[in-house]
This record gives sequence, structure tokens and C-alpha cells, in this order.
Amino acid sequence: MLGDVETRSVSPVFVGRSDELGILNTALERAAAGEPQALLLGGEAGVGKTRLVEEFAAEACKQGAVVVTGGCVEIGADGLPFAPFSTALRSLRRTLPAEVDAAAAGREDELARLLPELGDRTVPGSDARGDESATARLFELTGRLLERVAAERTVVVVLEDLHWADASTRHLLSYLFRTLRNGRLAVVATYRADDVHRRHPLRPLLAELDRLRTVTRIELGRLSREEVARQVAGIMAAEPDRAVVDDIFRRSDGNAFFVEELAVSAAEGCATGLTDSLRDVLLVRVESLPEDAQRVARICAEGGSTVEYPLLAAVARLGEDDLIEALRAAVGANILLASTDGDGYRFRHSLVREAVSDDLLPGERSRINRRYAEALEDDPALVPTEARVMRLASYWYHAHDAAKALPAVLDASVEARRRHAYSEQLRLLERAMELWDEAPEEIRAQLRMGDYAVAYLSCGCDPAETRLDYLDLMAEAAAAGRLCGERERALKIGKRAIRILDEAAATGAADPLRLAWFWIQRSRIISHIARGNGWDEIAKAQELVRGLPPSAVHAEVLAHAAAWGMLHNPGGETLAAAERAVEYAQMVGDDETELHARLIRGGLLVDAGSIDQGFAEMYAVRDRSAELGLMARISNVNVNLPSHLEGAGRSAEAVRICDEGVELCRRFGLTDTKAWVRSNQAESLVSLGRWDDAVKAANWTSRFALSDKPRATATTHLASVALGRGAFQEATDHLAAARRYFGTHDPQPQHDLPLAHRAIELAAAQGRLLDARAELDRLVTAGLPPSLQRYIWPLLLAAAEAEADARGLPAADAGRAEAVARIRDAAKRQATPVPVWQAYEQWVRTELLRAEGRVTPDDWSATVTALEPVDRPYDLARARTRLADSLLARAEGDDRDRATELLRLASAVADHLGARPLAESVALLAQRARLSLTRDLPRQDGPADPAEDFGLTSRERDVLRLVTAGRSNRQIAEELFISPKTASVHVSNILAKLGVAGRGEAAALAHRLRLFPQPTA
Repeated sequence: MLGDVETRSVSPVFVGRSDELGILNTALERAAAGEPQALLLGGEAGVGKTRLVEEFAAEACKQGAVVVTGGCVEIGADGLPFAPFSTALRSLRRTLPAEVDAAAAGREDELARLLPELGDRTVPGSDARGDESATARLFELTGRLLERVAAERTVVVVLEDLHWADASTRHLLSYLFRTLRNGRLAVVATYRADDVHRRHPLRPLLAELDRLRTVTRIELGRLSREEVARQVAGIMAAEPDRAVVDDIFRRSDGNAFFVEELAVSAAEGCATGLTDSLRDVLLVRVESLPEDAQRVARICAEGGSTVEYPLLAAVARLGEDDLIEALRAAVGANILLASTDGDGYRFRHSLVREAVSDDLLPGERSRINRRYAEALEDDPALVPTEARVMRLASYWYHAHDAAKALPAVLDASVEARRRHAYSEQLRLLERAMELWDEAPEEIRAQLRMGDYAVAYLSCGCDPAETRLDYLDLMAEAAAAGRLCGERERALKIGKRAIRILDEAAATGAADPLRLAWFWIQRSRIISHIARGNGWDEIAKAQELVRGLPPSAVHAEVLAHAAAWGMLHNPGGETLAAAERAVEYAQMVGDDETELHARLIRGGLLVDAGSIDQGFAEMYAVRDRSAELGLMARISNVNVNLPSHLEGAGRSAEAVRICDEGVELCRRFGLTDTKAWVRSNQAESLVSLGRWDDAVKAANWTSRFALSDKPRATATTHLASVALGRGAFQEATDHLAAARRYFGTHDPQPQHDLPLAHRAIELAAAQGRLLDARAELDRLVTAGLPPSLQRYIWPLLLAAAEAEADARGLPAADAGRAEAVARIRDAAKRQATPVPVWQAYEQWVRTELLRAEGRVTPDDWSATVTALEPVDRPYDLARARTRLADSLLARAEGDDRDRATELLRLASAVADHLGARPLAESVALLAQRARLSLTRDLPRQDGPADPAEDFGLTSRERDVLRLVTAGRSNRQIAEELFISPKTASVHVSNILAKLGVAGRGEAAALAHRLRLFPQPTA
């Protein structure tokens, strides 16, 4: 059905646009096939975007699609946040009530922020102080609702006039365009291209969407002369004179709307005397209306996109018969249209409304807005409930009455906050700050903190009795700016607040708690905008609260200090800060801060070796957060808990908790949290040897994460799998991408150490031992942090393996003793609180013995024994391969049979994982020892030449031996009595046969596979 779509154009003939209509219809076909479509339709004002969409909607309805529309309101902060989505969803619910209610089941109160009919949007949320995931959660739930409704039937959502969209609407549209992936759904958004100047807020969104391959962008051009002639003929219902067409085409320049206006004027015999000013073209038919109709048009121009009839009647102050006659004249002249629900009126085209509004005198505009405000105050039922507060704020503000506007704007800011429309809340709060000094003191004295301020934590005062002051507005605005991503604006507001508080302190009017609160906000903001890591600001906040009685601010400061320390400087001092934060939060009854601090404390206890105590605390926080519905804490615990489980070697449990977390995130719309959870799951899946599953989880995070940090960690895990599979260039690319995502402004050990670990592995695999040593030296010189054994042990193992694998390479001899000593010394300083790190300690010790040429089968046997219970199949396979090699070198008793079984086990793991380097090592070791990796083939005796397996000629083996020894092409040529060019050809052939990218990798592979005799200790 057509729903809210109706024909509003003058011309009965739809002219041109066949190509553009074809694109829209093709998108409709794809949507009907289950492939969601996102389309942007741009063009100058009046070019025909609405008419094109009407034709498309009519065709979609004929094919059984449900079409709903929503229009953006001019001056976004003056209208209801998310207005076009609210309108479209309301229409969708009217058309498909059962389907929408079923899709929203369980999340009605949250979705009521967009569609109040669904639930109670005034229910206090868990984000009263400002949950940074709240907006993303609302977006995710909206997207899932649309996908579910469109699961069985095609749904087309049309959003008009995107150039007027409020910031929240733009953000939601961007989110949907990036994440919709299921359902028979098409979303079409229109905008005025000529309005989108260089600094227009829509411009960044268009640039962002241009980069998405899933978004189709249509630019609507002007009509040709032939098309104008057809349009004029349709309007006049007769073939026009050529001269009339030429004149209309010249003056309209092919703009469809102006063609209509000029054609109607020509048909009415009014063309003579018109100027070429487009504004005059728009106003001429308005000015030809009766005086009452003109007055009504002027009133409608200031009332909003649509003005309800009862409100219009109250403002116009005409007799009912006179008002009806005035409206009939305006509608008859095609200036105004009745709204689709029959309850109000709107201009046929926004260009006419703008022209009429611009033609108002300054005093006239403020007088009309005052009348709107007074009428709405006298009878709030004149407009829909959800729009009342925003409309009243807009009317009083444009009436230039600060006394009335200030409380109205503050009420609107609270409504915006309830809707998670933090961008609009910020703009309204900035408007309130603008009005503050203009409003009379008696008005300001009536305002209470409890009605308007939730960001700032009061220090023992009663919010209901405490006067709201200017700093409260600044606190609200700073928090809103942080939550909506306008961090530069938030930083500027916070900086000004700190300056005001510092000046007050200089005069003896100190307010240390409030000042500490602003420093904490500043810390949170600058860590997001690459201005530092935020510690200096936290330190200032700590200094301000030191020695003061317990308060909510004090607890929050301590919790932030502990959270920062967990990421940057874990250890005893940070654990103590978390303990104090828990204590203070409990004393003042601040549940949210208490649970935040307890979660940090639990993780730090696990890292410090108090495993059972730490996990008991974290599980308790998870249960209590769910009980209280604290979404921010639920998000945190579902990220931190599986991460710490992985750090304690409990990978299978971590995967299970991640599965539960993914389901919870799906249910509550926690998209970015889900990305973190999937990234953590990828790490545990790598440990468990489920590499294909790990790649899927990491790729999901890379695609759908809303922030860079989870994308960076996921990319690091992809690099780990690529290294294990021998895809060294792919690993290089992943590591480079991860570094870009992490950035350089806020280095954290949990990010730096895994990257360094993979960098060492990659350098060793490519024969760049000196680079591997340099990376380790950098970390050791800077000081390896305590309590991070989960990252340090794998890193030390990679460094030890690199030294052991390079034994015998002339270029690696110098500095080996120092490198081994550095690794051994670092290992002595690391804790081994759980079996997995005890196994790694043994493994590192064994690799260092191998690097020194004094390893024995017993050392490797101890390593394998330690690894067998910890559920690390890839690690165990590598250690078993080393043990088999050591047994074959000793060749005593049943060593050969034992080595065969070990290699068979390792080979099975390597084949399953696609771990090419490990598979090659196992195969060549078996070939050299004449062992069969299958149980049905007889064992062969005698040595083998592994070089034959690569098809190397005798000369190529000589060249490879010299490459392994570090010789250049010229040196190879001199030693083998060949030309440098011939040496270069041999090297190229060798690289191709070995399947490596460079000389370093060739040398490393030759050494690892023992293609040449190894030196003995």
C-alpha cells in the first residue's frame, strides 16, 4: 500500500527521470530478494526529488511493498530528535502493528525513545550519567527492528530533506547504511545538493557514505528543453506556444519546481511583469491570495514543517469560517496542502515556505513565535505529546523572550537526553548558556539541579533543593559533547569551566570536587582525540580530592585512576586504587562506580595470581550489573571477563562466556561491545586451534566495530593466524593496519606487547634476526610491566625461538650470548600463576638451551609434558616436533618409534590448521629420517636430501648455502666462478622454488629445515 505517500505535484505528467527511476526500481528488486538497499538521492531545491520518490513509491506499492516516509524539520535542534525516523516508524506500526510489536518485544522501553507508543520512555535508564554505548544501543535495536519487520515483506523507508536532519538522525542513518545486512528493506534518503556547502554538517556524512560500496548515490539533474515542454503541456493541458516554452525554460533553467510555478502563472495570465528573481517567482502567487490567506501562510511558515489545525486556529485568531476560507484559498492555489492525517497543513514545497519566512519582518517573526508559544502553553494538547517540549522551546527562543525560553530550552534538553539524542542536547544546552545571563534572576532562582543536571555528581546536597547554576549547565554540555562525539566542543566547554573554578579558588571560593569532576571529563575526552593518555588530568583530580570526605566524585576519581592503571601500569599500586574506589563507592552508595571498581579489582587480582578470588569477583559483578540493568557495566564485564579468562589459560571457558556475551549484545543492541567480545573470542579460538573460526570472528569485528580499538585487536589476531600459516605478507599488512588503528597517542602494554610479539615472529620467519633482537631490546630497555605475563611469556618464547633457529647462521653469532642472557633474565622476573605460563616458562628455558647448543631430549620431553594439559594444540605440535628432532639426533632405543608418533601427531595438527611452516618442518624432518607419517607404509632407513623435495639443482644448492651464509650476489659469483648476473638468476629461481619472498626468508627456511649440516655445540 502507498501509506503516507501522496501526489502533491501540479503537473499530471511525470517527465524524464527514466534512468534514475530505473536505478530505484532495480534497488527495489534487490531488496525484495533479501539484499538490503541504501540509496542517497541528491539534487538542487525544486529539481524534482520528491516527485521522483513519489513515482518510485507508487510502483513499490503496486508490487506489494510497504512504503513509509519521514521528513526532516528545518533547523534540527528546534524539532524533535530523530523526527523523520519517528514519523516513519509510526507509519510502519500503523500499517503492520503486529509485526512491529513482535520485532520490538522485550526492548519496548528503549525503542520508545524513537516511537513513544511502544513503551515508557520516561523509565530511568542505566545511563543516567551518560552511557557512551546508549546511542549505539538504540541504533542497533532500531536496525534490528527494521530487519525483522522486513523479513517477510518488502519495506521501503523514505527520509526526505536530509539537509535539515538533526545530528542524531544523521548518525542513525549512517549507522543503518553501514550495518543493515538482512531483510527485504530499502532506505532512500533525499537531500538538497545545493544547500550542502563546504561547512554543512551533512557534508562529512556524504563523504563517509561515498566510501561504502553498499550505498547507491543518485544525482538528479535539471530537465532538458524537450522535457520542460512536456511538463508545461501537462500543466496547461494543451500544447504551449514555442515562445512560452522558451521563456519558461530560460527563466527556470530546467528546475522542475520553477517550471511548474512559471507555467501556472503563464496559464493564469500572470507572466507579464514577473522579474527573473526566483524569490519573486515563489512569492507572486502567495501575494495574489486574499489578505487572510496571506496572513495564514505567514503564520504557517513559522510553525514548523506541519502545523496542526487547532494550533493554527489559536495563533491566527480568525473566526472559524474566515480561517477555513483562508485555508481553502491557500490550498486551492497549491500553496498549502492538508497533511496526510488530515489534522494540519504544510507548504506544498519548502522553497515557498522559506521564501515566505524570509519575507517576514524581524518583529513580525518574533510576534508569530510568541503567539505559538502562548497558545501551546495555554493548551498543551494542541500538538502531539512527544513534540510539545521541543516545539515550545523553539517558539520561545525565536520569540526572544529569555525568561520563558530558558526553562523551556532546558526542558527540551532533558527530552533530548532521554532520547539519547546527545547532539541535540548539547545544542540546546549551549542555547541555555546563551540565555542564562539574559534571563531574570528570579527565573534562574526557580531552576533546580535535580530537574536538569544528571552528569555532575552532587556532593551530598539534595538535588531537588539545590539551585541550578551556570557550571551545572557546563557540566551537562561537556558530558553531552563527549557522548555525541563532539569532543572538541566538549573540551572547550570543560576548559572554560576549569578556568572559572580556578578563578573562584583564587578568591577563596574553592569547589575541589566539582573541579575534580571536570578534570576527569577532560581526561576521558583527550584520550579519544589523540591529545595524550589522560593521566595528567587524572592526577590533578586525585590531588584535588585527596584528604576530602568520601563522596561520589571521590569514588569516581579513584575508579578512573584504577581503570587507567589497569591499562597502562597494572600492579600493586593500581590494585590499591581499585580497593579504595570500591570502599568509597560503598560508603556513598554509588552502585555503578562500585561495580566498575570491583570489575577492575577482579581483573587485577587474576593478573596478580589470586585466580579464584579475582574470577569470583568478576562473575559477581556480571550478575549484579544484569540485576540492576546497568548497561555500561554489562558491556565492560562481557569484554573484561573473557579476556582475563584467556589470560589465565582458560580459553574454552572464555569462548563460552563470549558466546553468552554475543547473545546478550544482540539482545540489547550493544554493537561495539559485541565487536570487542568477538575480538576476544578470536584470541581464545586461536589458542584452542580453531583458526578458521577465529578468522571469522576477527573479520566480523573488523567489519562492524564502531571504534578502532576492537578493530585493531582483531587485526592483531588475524596477523597471528597468518604467521602460523606462513602468509608473511598478509601478516605484515595486518600488523601495519593494527598499528594504524591503535595510533600513537595512548600506548598501552596490552596493545604494544602482542604487536611486538608478532613483529619478532615475523622478523625471525623472514631471516631478520637483528630486527627481532632490536624489538626485544626496545621492550626490555623500556621495562617490561608487571602482571602481564599473558603477553610477555609468548613474546619471550618468540625471541628465544628466533635465537635457537638462527644458531649456525654466521650473521647471528655475534650478540647471541647477550641476547640469550637478556631473554633469560627477563624470564626470571615473570610470574607463572597458572599452568599455561608454567609450561611457557619451561618452553622458554628449553629454547634457550637449544640456542646455546646444549638442549637434550629430556628438556623437550619436560616441555611437551607441561604443554599437554593446557589445551594449546598448535603449541603442543611445535614442541612435539622439537622433541622428535631431538630424539632422532640421539637415536637410542625406541627413540625412532617415539619420534615417528610425535611427528604424526604434529602433522595432523598442522594439516588441520593449515600451518604451512609447521607442516613443512614435520615433513622434511620425517623425510630426512626416512620416517613415514602414515601408519600403513613401511619405514625406510638411510639419510635423505631435503633439498631434492624443492627440486633444487646441485648448483642451486651451492648458491642457497652461500645465501644462508649471508653472501651477496657478487660474493656468490666470485666464490662459484660465475657472473653476478648468473648468480642473481639462480637466487631468483631458488626463491621461487622455496616459495619465499626474499633472501632472509630463504635463509631462515633453509636453516629451520636443516637443508645444510648444523654446527654442534
